Amino acid sequence: MSTADRQAVGTMGDYFERIIDVEVTLEDAGPLAERMVDWMVAEGLITRELSSDRVFSHPVDKGYVRGPRWARAVSGSSNPDWLPGPVAVVVGRNHYVAGQGLDAAASAVCPRCQGETVIINYPTELEPDDEVWQPFEDGIATWKETGEGTAPCPTCGASVPVTQWQWDPGFALGSLAFDFWDWPPLSESFCATFSRQLRHRTAEHGGKI
Repeated sequence: MSTADRQAVGTMGDYFERIIDVEVTLEDAGPLAERMVDWMVAEGLITRELSSDRVFSHPVDKGYVRGPRWARAVSGSSNPDWLPGPVAVVVGRNHYVAGQGLDAAASAVCPRCQGETVIINYPTELEPDDEVWQPFEDGIATWKETGEGTAPCPTCGASVPVTQWQWDPGFALGSLAFDFWDWPPLSESFCATFSRQLRHRTAEHGGKI
């Protein structure tokens, strides 16, 4: 990407690709984050230098600067002149939303009965149904605070832990996430390797600030 192109992207916003560990506990998230940073440094993907440039990962305001072999993580068709921003590591119970703007899941499937609850009725509606979303939002808030939170299934009535609901692909809960700010598209092989290093299931999101 040319200097002019990078300046244009800057005026349009900053983009992220995010890999979320959806299985790690809060107690294990810190040590796992340190191990993953060690691995990325050893691979040359990042350095241990921290920068706040182009990092908007609340509550983290700094990330690790790209390393000399950062291109090993991105698609082979990426522009080699596109210099990525830092990688922010976020530890803590949180919900994550892909895209831009909305802060709710579009739908959720109950793991007990496989009934789907539609929260945002696309394309008729572009905002969540507050009455439908509220029990999920309350359960997620409790989970963030205590590590345990449930939401009732409108179909079967079961009270299901929020971490067991099958959320739509644009929504995820997790205690550890990695935000790649303004990186070229990460390759499928890298994302698969990253998941193997975590040894947990992951969700992947992209979005813009």
